Parts: sequence; C-alpha cells; structure tokens
Amino acid sequence: MGCCTGRCTLIFLCALQLLAALERQVFDFLGYQWAPILANFLHIIIVILGLFGTIQYRPRYIVVYAIWTAVWVTWNIFIICFYLEVGGLSKESELLTFNISRHQSWWSENGPGCVRKEASMSGIKGLDSHSYISVIGCALEYRYIEVMHSSFQILIALVGFVYACYVVSVFTEEEDSFDFIGGFDPFPLYHVNEKPTNLLFKQTYLFISPIGLSGMEGVNK
Repeated sequence: MGCCTGRCTLIFLCALQLLAALERQVFDFLGYQWAPILANFLHIIIVILGLFGTIQYRPRYIVVYAIWTAVWVTWNIFIICFYLEVGGLSKESELLTFNISRHQSWWSENGPGCVRKEASMSGIKGLDSHSYISVIGCALEYRYIEVMHSSFQILIALVGFVYACYVVSVFTEEEDSFDFIGGFDPFPLYHVNEKPTNLLFKQTYLFISPIGLSGMEGVNK
C-alpha cells in the first residue's frame, strides 16, 4: 500500500488522536478529574496499539483499535450529556472525581477571560481557614469547552473507525491473495516431497542390487 492511502490516513489519525488525548489528559490532571484520567490513559494505550498495527501490518491490533473507538465515542457522548446536564445528570456532582474530592473541570476557573476572585469567610463560624472563590468574566462557560473537547474526540474516533475497517479489509485481502499463490509456505511442495522420493529410490536400488548380483552369479555358473 503506497502513501496517501487508507493506511497513511489511519496513521495520521492515530497520531492526531494521541496529541488530542495527551492535551486532554493534562487538563484533566490539573482538574483532578479521575474518571476522565483513567479513560484517557486507556485511550492512549489502545491508540498506540492501533498505530503499531497499522505500521506493522497487524490487522488484529487494528480490530482492537476499531472496537475501542466505539467505546470511546460512547464515553464522550456521556461526557457531553454530563456537562449539558442531560437525563438527570449534573455538572456539579462529584461523579467524575469518584466522590473523592469536590474538584471541577480546570476550565471552570481558568477558561478564556475568567477572573478568579477569592474572598475571605473568616466572619463565619467554623470557616476561618476557608475562603469563597468566585469566577467572573468568562468569555465561554467551561462546560461548553468540555463539550467541544468531547465533540472533537468523537469526530476523530468516527473517522478513525471507518479507516480502520477499510485498512483491515485491505490487509485481509492482501494476505488471502498472497497465501493463495503459496507466499506463506516456508517450503515449497516439491521440497517437501523431494527427500521421501530420493529415499524411496535409494531403498529400491539397494533392494534390487543383491538380486541382480545373485542372478549374474547363477548365469556364470
């Protein structure tokens, strides 16, 4: 398969997915979003596996990658529903942090145009060491940033799934045609039959030779 084919396109898509996943992983770490961190980690591993399979002509690895893209699309649809609060989900819940902490997306306080203000709450009993954090002036609400991230991931994954299926079909056809002409046979058929034939010929020769000699001795007598 030459360049500018489905294989080259799939390699490019896998590389783009790796970059996008690494970028997303960094911001999820900054926001202590443990569920997305785990999902991103698995995604990076499977994408590397798919990239290796595409470069090394390993259809099975690409099949694993194609199956994972379907799972990845499902996960990102859930993230979109979570931040848009679809189906009873709430972006204020601690679902993505496994209820370990009350952290939210890093973009909630560091989005474009956001100004973070921290006000002391020392006047309230029991909260002397705490402060109230307010964020104002955000040009874009953080949930829409997360939705755009997930939408981009879905788009790349869908295109990657299509090209993965195409590349697997091409690899399978090439393997079948190569095997049909005996390309995968380590030893041709005539090499396999050559040694038994020679051995049979030698055994026949050794069996006939004593008979021939005894016959010649009888004639001489």
